Amino acid sequence: MIVARQIPTVDFADCLGGENQQARFVKAVGDSLKEIGFFALENHGIDLQLIEEAYHQGDAFFSLPKAVKQSYLQPKIAHQRGYTAFGVEHAKDNDAPDLKEFWQNGRTHTGDGKAATYPANVWPEKEVPEFKPVIDGLFNQMESLSQDILSACSQYLGKPQEWLGKMSQEGNTIMRIIHYPPVGDHAPAGAVRSAAHEDINLITLLVTATADGLQVMDHDGSWINVEGDARFIIVDSGDMLQNLTNGLFRSTTHRVVNPKDTKSRRFSMPMFVHPRNEIDLTPRPEFVALTGGEAHYQSITAGAYLHQRLVEIGLAEPEGDK
Repeated sequence: MIVARQIPTVDFADCLGGENQQARFVKAVGDSLKEIGFFALENHGIDLQLIEEAYHQGDAFFSLPKAVKQSYLQPKIAHQRGYTAFGVEHAKDNDAPDLKEFWQNGRTHTGDGKAATYPANVWPEKEVPEFKPVIDGLFNQMESLSQDILSACSQYLGKPQEWLGKMSQEGNTIMRIIHYPPVGDHAPAGAVRSAAHEDINLITLLVTATADGLQVMDHDGSWINVEGDARFIIVDSGDMLQNLTNGLFRSTTHRVVNPKDTKSRRFSMPMFVHPRNEIDLTPRPEFVALTGGEAHYQSITAGAYLHQRLVEIGLAEPEGDK
């Protein structure tokens, strides 16, 4: 059942205001992630023209011939950079392929001689020369915004404001440009644009899509429609943050359903904010105490957790199969 209820709205202007406004922002962020695991961020400060241009560049890439796009496949690094072809990824516990193709990029290597803990980007500079500066520029603005949200999360949890942000410094944060082509008349049985799943990372920032389709599961199992509107960035907490907080912050199931027609396309751009691979995600004792006194989640590092999920969704092979 689809319900009329909406996810909460949080005003980023409060983050930039005085002490009382900042406290209101921290409470709104924390309460939202604790209650439903999602919120819509308004007045986020990301230039809407930049967002529009990023979608334009994504369209230019996905319109290239199949052979050209496949030249940017990166299976040796579990598709964590470059192009991933249509139908490769599937949701955990759902073998039907998601009806999408996507591009992934991360933080650009600085070249300062320090060994990076994340893969290098690849770019279609010959075919789409403006792709790199536009997408890289949006990544940098989105990552900066993510640090403000992580700071609010940290303060809500009673930690120093840099607690979660430090975990993500030099981490494998990824921005994904997703193209959902027309579904067509012959989609595989059970396949949808993105089957019901939870995000693996700390938090996700979704530049709202070019069309509706995102739905968030409510407490009773019904689905909340999230409208596509570039004035808002949709934020949710992922499995890694849920693990750290022993479920105090929720990692909520969501999906992207197929449109009513078979000919419409959809684009979206989520940023998955990741900690460094060595970060210990074991539920912290103080949060275990706040959630019933028993640890409900595993002791695991971020890198091991990520690899585990990449195997589950079809992007990586189990360690023994390499």
